[in-house]
Amino acid sequence: MIGITMQLKRLPFCLLVLLATSLHADEKLPNVVFLAVDDMNDFVGCLDSRPNAITPNIDRLAARGVCFTNAHTAGVFCAPSRAAIFSGQYASTTGCYETPNYFVHHPEIESLQTTFAKAGYSTLGSGKLFHHPAGSIDQRDWTKFFLRNQFQREGGWALESWSSDTPVPQPFPASIYNKGKKITGGLFLEWGAIANEREEEMADTIRANWAADQLKRKHDKPFFLACGFYAPHYPNYCPQKYFDLYDRNAIETPAFKEDDLDDLPEKIVKQRKNRKAFHYDKLVAMGAWKDALLGYLACTSYADAMVGRILDALEASPYADNTIVVLWSDHGYHLGEKGQWGKHTLWERTSNVPFVWAGPGVAKGVRTDVTVSLIDIYPTLIETCNLPAPHQNLEGVSLKATLNQPAEADDRTVYLPYIKPGEFAVMNRDWRYIHYDDKNQELYNVKEDPHEWNNLVSDPQYADVITTLKDSAPTEFSDPEPKLNSRRDLVIEGETFRWEKGQGNYVPHPKYLPYTDPAMKQKQSRKGR
Repeated sequence: MIGITMQLKRLPFCLLVLLATSLHADEKLPNVVFLAVDDMNDFVGCLDSRPNAITPNIDRLAARGVCFTNAHTAGVFCAPSRAAIFSGQYASTTGCYETPNYFVHHPEIESLQTTFAKAGYSTLGSGKLFHHPAGSIDQRDWTKFFLRNQFQREGGWALESWSSDTPVPQPFPASIYNKGKKITGGLFLEWGAIANEREEEMADTIRANWAADQLKRKHDKPFFLACGFYAPHYPNYCPQKYFDLYDRNAIETPAFKEDDLDDLPEKIVKQRKNRKAFHYDKLVAMGAWKDALLGYLACTSYADAMVGRILDALEASPYADNTIVVLWSDHGYHLGEKGQWGKHTLWERTSNVPFVWAGPGVAKGVRTDVTVSLIDIYPTLIETCNLPAPHQNLEGVSLKATLNQPAEADDRTVYLPYIKPGEFAVMNRDWRYIHYDDKNQELYNVKEDPHEWNNLVSDPQYADVITTLKDSAPTEFSDPEPKLNSRRDLVIEGETFRWEKGQGNYVPHPKYLPYTDPAMKQKQSRKGR
């Protein structure tokens, strides 16, 4: 120790300053609060879309940071989108077109939390960051991943946001769309209010409280704190007070054109018209379009309130000035546009998402329409947090310069893979080109036709535009990742799990469906938890 001290004394002063700076560099690394919401489209207040949701907390985050109005998902539903965000690679590279398990078939991929851990960060996770079924969470390199009960931890880490320990509206099913029906798959188009006094029992509330509590603790290392909310994913259940924010009769329904689907490519038109008849047309016939919108808007406001709890905790903490906040939704959601209800399309309503950054190095109170993708998250955090590059090639671009000076950012064309290899969309400020195959395509001038009502693909004057857009997409596409069956392939080992073909010991938890009807209730009591 004495020898080291003598050697330090002989160093020039400038080198001593440099050494001191490097010794304490970790103190200057920014913390990251990483907030995910599910199925939230661009109805949030700061994006000025219609119908406009009441989201004061997302709005205040945008007011102190950069709000991207032209941000797009990296996958058309939960599993591929989240796989892309955490791997930094599109489905066309990983094969995760419909599956979330990049970490099973590509263990060489270093997930986002792994890269933070390698840089010396504490990694703290909770809620829906990955997909929600059992076996979908990448368990690697979390300092702590919060699950709200032991049952989940010993059951493959399935999130199970709606179970016997969370409140559900009564009567059940609650929505007019499902009233009197047997729920066979999920809780699609199900909405209803929960008593306000039971808000603290809801899964997303518990997750928000846990994340807020982490910000009240002393951290000796920089931290990556990630919290994912299930809302406003169906079922649209939330406390009554969030429904009360809206006047149901005053809700503005999205723009709709009766013959909108007629100019779609042959491969798609029948599929989309069938989907329209099954969901949208039924809602309209029931007079329930605004009721369904109300449920969605209420749950958007509930998710916003949970975001607010974390932002409040951050602002009251000693970490407020040195923390980057990133808020994103995994994809958008159709609520009647083009007669569609849900995601799984290559149109604007599925691809456009809320995407907000705030914190050190980020301009304040700026809205920008520069085109970006959620695939850009990983490389942006690497540059802003001085993280080591992962083994895999990252397919996004860093937005650090854009976040610092949004007005100087150049627009670019971003890519969105679809459900099968070779299917995709590419989009920028002016255009959206959709390619299913060489005979089935769409082209929209989104600057002049923001609703994407006029498919221009057959107009010869746009041939050069199509060529340019098509050339921006990949030319090679990986085969789909092999699908895994949880019963056959998911192995539970105490509080962890692994996937191994044919060796599964997982027993799925029966769905909790608390029917009001006495006959259905008796059946459920023998099956659900």
